[in-house]
Amino acid sequence: MRRWFGTLAGRTTAVIAAVATVAVVLAGLLAAQLVNATAVDEAKKYLAVEADSLSKQTSLGSLQDLRADLLTHGARLAAISADGRVTGGGARLVDAKTVADVLAGKSVSRTVDGPQNTVVLEARPVAAGGGVVLAQPVSEIRAAAAPLLSRMLIALAACLVFSIVAGGLLAQWLSRPLVRTAQSAHRLATGERAVAVVPGGPAEVVEVSRALAALDAALRTSEGRQREFLLSISHEIRTPLTALRGYAEALADGVISGAEVSGVGQTLVAETNRLDRFVRDLLELARLESDDFRVELQPVDASLILQESWQAWQAVCVQSGIVGRLELPAGALPIRSDGQRLRQVVDGLLENALRVTPEDSPVVLAAYPSGGGLTVEVRDGGPGLTEADAAVAFERGALFARYSGERPVGSGLGLSIAARIVQRLGGRISVRTAAEGGAAFVVELPGIPAGLRQT
Repeated sequence: MRRWFGTLAGRTTAVIAAVATVAVVLAGLLAAQLVNATAVDEAKKYLAVEADSLSKQTSLGSLQDLRADLLTHGARLAAISADGRVTGGGARLVDAKTVADVLAGKSVSRTVDGPQNTVVLEARPVAAGGGVVLAQPVSEIRAAAAPLLSRMLIALAACLVFSIVAGGLLAQWLSRPLVRTAQSAHRLATGERAVAVVPGGPAEVVEVSRALAALDAALRTSEGRQREFLLSISHEIRTPLTALRGYAEALADGVISGAEVSGVGQTLVAETNRLDRFVRDLLELARLESDDFRVELQPVDASLILQESWQAWQAVCVQSGIVGRLELPAGALPIRSDGQRLRQVVDGLLENALRVTPEDSPVVLAAYPSGGGLTVEVRDGGPGLTEADAAVAFERGALFARYSGERPVGSGLGLSIAARIVQRLGGRISVRTAAEGGAAFVVELPGIPAGLRQT
């Protein structure tokens, strides 16, 4: 039972039951007050009508005989003589003030608090002198109304039971789709995928179910890409390892000697560098995805950083026969950024461009102010990217998996690293078709806020 009260259905039912109970109790109290007040008002009206009728009689001596058959509602009849004496069954209920008012020719309609009970009085003077009084205790009036009140309370109790049962059914209806959704979420948390999430219940619960289904699909897509990426990375790592092992065994067996050692050494260095590049990219990506990766944002001159990067890659352009071009406006390009990280992004984009660009084709590094910030472009005359490629260009290993073996590729991590660094710098990176025929990677960086500019 305690466990059930801890559920949404249990708590909802308990709340509905509590609210219904309070409502029924309040309704019962109000009904009791209303029934009693109405009964007293009706008794007053009845006594007033009877008193008016009795006051029109010509003699007091025949009052009881004339009205005995009419007093069937529990009222007491009393007669006041001209000398002030009170007689009749209701004499003990008549107070001195009522007698005085009647003898003075006044009609009396009041509720009198007696020593034992509260009494409703209706007194009228008669033409022959004296008067007639009808009286009835309030307790008797309420007792007469008790059966009606009991029936009302029974009806309220039935309504309470119905409300609790209906509330329990409503709670089950509300909680059932949530329970199903929670079960699906637990299955996703344990690693199960393609979990069927059936929308149902209120609109909010349906929205949660659809969001969970979308999360399931996104997880399947992401994990599928991760598996493909790991498979491709493992293949790329295994290749240089195989070469290293083969040459190492050959050296150990004495198969390679003399003049061949130098060439083998160069191959070993190249394969070792290849492995080192993979490991460094993986570590860099892991750092970028951690919460403790920090960038030092400060005012820098992007023009100097871009010129230094371009100068460093000039030798590669010359060796590869690529037509390099640097397009920068005259003067400084001040922005608020991390100079080292900006240089890392530009170097990575230039490396990718130079890798895929054929001989005699252009590679362009351009920058220009835009919208209070800075736009940096790396454009090439290589094979370019399709719209489908552009949609996944900055995901880990996506382009690597598509083009490995078809065109020169790196570790598959460079663009993902660049995108995460740009995001940490507060900027945005995108890719489109370049005027040179290949791909154009566009980096948009914020400028220096007005409050930080030097005056």
